[in-house]
Amino acid sequence: MLDLRKLRYFLTVAEELHFGRAALRLHLAQPPLTRQISALETELGFKLFDRTSRTVSLTAQGRSFLPYARSVLEQVELAQVIAGKLAAGTAGQLTLGYVSSIALSDLFSQAIQAFAQGFPDVQLTLVECASGSLGAQVADGRLDVGLSRLLPQSQAVQALSLGEERLWAAVSSESPLAGQTQVSLAQLSAYPLILFPPDYGSGLNQSIEQLYRHHGVPLRAGPTGRQITSIIALVAAGQGVALVPECTQSLMNKGVTYKPMVEVDACAQLLVLTPAARKSLLADAFLAVLTQVLNNE
Repeated sequence: MLDLRKLRYFLTVAEELHFGRAALRLHLAQPPLTRQISALETELGFKLFDRTSRTVSLTAQGRSFLPYARSVLEQVELAQVIAGKLAAGTAGQLTLGYVSSIALSDLFSQAIQAFAQGFPDVQLTLVECASGSLGAQVADGRLDVGLSRLLPQSQAVQALSLGEERLWAAVSSESPLAGQTQVSLAQLSAYPLILFPPDYGSGLNQSIEQLYRHHGVPLRAGPTGRQITSIIALVAAGQGVALVPECTQSLMNKGVTYKPMVEVDACAQLLVLTPAARKSLLADAFLAVLTQVLNNE
C-alpha cells in the first residue's frame, strides 16, 4: 500500500519542481526527501522526475500520476474533517419518523429547515409512518427520532411532550355547520366521523375517542382514511366530518370548511420519541433545534 507521507512529498516536489524548496516546505532535510522520492519511484515501478544538476521536471508518468496522488490526499484531508465533525456530532445520518398530520405543521417545516441550515453535513432521511409503529421503529433503531401523537408502549423509548395542538372540525362546505362560528361535539355527533383505520395505530384517533368519552358524546363512526389528506378528501366528498389538528387548515381543499371547537380540551398531543438507552449526538441536536423553534413561536 502506498505511503501517504511519500505521496505528500511527491506532491510538494511536483509543485515546487525544486528539491531544496520542497524540503523547506516540508521541514525536512533535502537528502531524506530525495531518498523518500526514490523509494516511491521504486514502489511504483517508474520514474516520477527527470533530475539534472540544475532542473527538476515531471516525467510523462509523473504528470499522469500527479492528479491521482492529489486526489488521494484531498480525500484523506476530507476524511479527517468529516471524522472531526462526526466526533462532534455535526455530521452523519439522522432518520426522522413522523405521522402525517404533524408534517403539515409550521413546527415541522421550520425545524427541518433550521436543522438543515445548522447541520449541513448531516444527511436527514424522513420516514412517514403511523403512530402505532413509530415507537417500535425508534426502539429497534430504524428511526433515530420520532414525532408522534401516541405514547410509546416500550420502555426502550423515551417520550418528551412538545405540547398540544388544538383540534378543529373539518366539515363539508355544503353542511349547515359550515355557516357557524364554532361547532361542538354534540353537533358533530349527528354526522359520521372520519378517522384513521382502527388497525392503523393512530394517536390522533386515541385523542379524539378519549375526547368523545370524556364529554359523554356518542361517536358515530364513518369511513376511514390512511392519510390526513385522504380524510379531508372524504370530508370534501360529503362522507362525514373529521376532527383534525389546526395545522390541517393548510390543506385548502375545495368543498371543505374548518371550524374551531367549542370544547377547549379538544386537543391532540405532540410527542418527540428517542431511544432511552442509545445516545445520539445528532438526535440531541435535533431536539435542541425543536426546542428553539418552539420557544420562538
